[in-house]
Amino acid sequence: MTRPFFIVSSGRSGTAMLTKALSQSPDVTIEHEYMVHFLQPLAVRRYHGLASAQEAAATLAATHGAAIHYCQTPLWGDSSNKLSWLIPDLIAAFPDARFIHLTRDGRKVAGSYFHKLGAENYDDRSSAILADYLRTPDKKVMPPPEKKYWWPQPLPGTPWAEAFAHFNQFERIAWHWTEINAVILRDLEKVAPAQRLFVRLEDLRASPSAVRALFAFLDLPSQDSIFSIFQRPHNVNRPVDTPLTPDQAARFSRIAGAMMERLDYAGREEYAVAY
Repeated sequence: MTRPFFIVSSGRSGTAMLTKALSQSPDVTIEHEYMVHFLQPLAVRRYHGLASAQEAAATLAATHGAAIHYCQTPLWGDSSNKLSWLIPDLIAAFPDARFIHLTRDGRKVAGSYFHKLGAENYDDRSSAILADYLRTPDKKVMPPPEKKYWWPQPLPGTPWAEAFAHFNQFERIAWHWTEINAVILRDLEKVAPAQRLFVRLEDLRASPSAVRALFAFLDLPSQDSIFSIFQRPHNVNRPVDTPLTPDQAARFSRIAGAMMERLDYAGREEYAVAY
């Protein structure tokens, strides 16, 4: 019988790299952002209270559930930031699933989203279209299931809800990194400790023991040669490191400083990525 596992993160945190590393095992079938055109709109609508638990259950059964049912390996996994908003639904659908919370220094995540995905995330026009839809979803045409439209926005009455309308693209990305990690941390509290693992990308890149611990969590043997996979970035269409400008750093700190402290990144110098 196949057991599922899910890698949840903010995105731009090494999910493609981790997918490649785990795919080296013959006991693992792993996807990267599986069925994204179904899951990303569902995740945003679920976060904003526009999709029911029943709809989420039906979608997960028809996608991930079916894939797990027909899988021919002991483990089936999906490495996807979209699932980060659906953890309670995943727990309900797959109670024996294991969860890996993968994090990365938020400054590197924000810089990567901003420079390497461009208009695919939180661009002005798509963000305005989603905001308009979210205000009166019963009166507006739902945006198509393209990635650029479906990025969550602050819920009414929550911090940054009023300011978000005046955010630029970079600030919206900084909010995303903060909120998605807050949601993951909150929702994974509902998972038994033996079924969840917190790991930083930086640790996987720095220590073979961190890689071995990750594989052990999934009851997989690990070879030290797999450590080399984490030494080179993956899923990069523009292999150039782009440190935050002083203005971006100040904006990021204002929005995401508390989460940087919570994830133990505060006080660290922003590092350079070698491509």
